[in-house]
Amino acid sequence: MDKGDRRRTPRLGSEPIPSICGSSSEPIAPPPLIRFHKPYGVLSQFTPEGRWRGLKDFIDLPGVYVAGRLDADSEGLLLLTGDGRLQARIADPRFKMEKVYWVQVEGEPDDAALAALRDGVRLNDGPTRPARARRLDAAPAIGPRDPPIRVRAAIPTTWIELAIREGRNRQVRRMTAAVGHPTLRLVRAAIGPYALDGLAPGTWRPA
Repeated sequence: MDKGDRRRTPRLGSEPIPSICGSSSEPIAPPPLIRFHKPYGVLSQFTPEGRWRGLKDFIDLPGVYVAGRLDADSEGLLLLTGDGRLQARIADPRFKMEKVYWVQVEGEPDDAALAALRDGVRLNDGPTRPARARRLDAAPAIGPRDPPIRVRAAIPTTWIELAIREGRNRQVRRMTAAVGHPTLRLVRAAIGPYALDGLAPGTWRPA
């Protein structure tokens, strides 16, 4: 993809979160699927471990479970559901549900690097499947990370969008490193038809 093939970067706003609370005498059923904007430093589980926080600090709903994990040092969309079949469909790589990431990398990937990401790069556990990759005109409107990333003053950074249909351990980070551009910040923007769509970090709403 050449430099002319650039599209506008989605913006995240601060839309209100619908309430699902009823009266204290009524049992509250969780929605079938919720979207959560996971901040940096939060595990994809309710229980905290060591220096990492857990989901219970943000989500107080019984009977929902993570559908597709996201590393503690990554940010962005996390889906939770109480429907076992839906959970499996989202999380199981066999269903090949596309996952879209906004990735801040070190340096400025050229067309050859982007083409390599699209065609597949060789990792220590085998080559990756074809993917979609493009440069973003500007940083996504998601605000700074807390804590901020470490950058070197003499080396520029670039935001790219990478869409994959696999679920290997730390795959996106390994892919960008394989083409010479280590990942500095990783934000999952979408899983299949579900997107961040205005969610502020640390907030959730029914999908």
